[in-house]
Amino acid sequence: MKQVLLQKSEHSPTLNTVLMVEDVLKNANELVTVAELKRRLPKKVMHNTILQILDYLQFSGKIVIGTKGILWVFTERKDLNELIKKGTEV
Repeated sequence: MKQVLLQKSEHSPTLNTVLMVEDVLKNANELVTVAELKRRLPKKVMHNTILQILDYLQFSGKIVIGTKGILWVFTERKDLNELIKKGTEV
């Protein structure tokens, strides 16, 4: 007799939810706690879904999660090009 192992189907965040969280963190310009992030989001998002999104953003190098909060650190290439133009060559 074969036994079938059922895997727990874990809910994955939608692209719209990931982009919504990214937008809030980009525009924060300061450290944001998870509770503050939840308050700033335009729609309610489950806590576990937010944690999955934060794990993904941290793994991809877009945010840093510290003991005091979350900080957006990713610089888009166009912003980087402007900074390079303004800089002095050594």
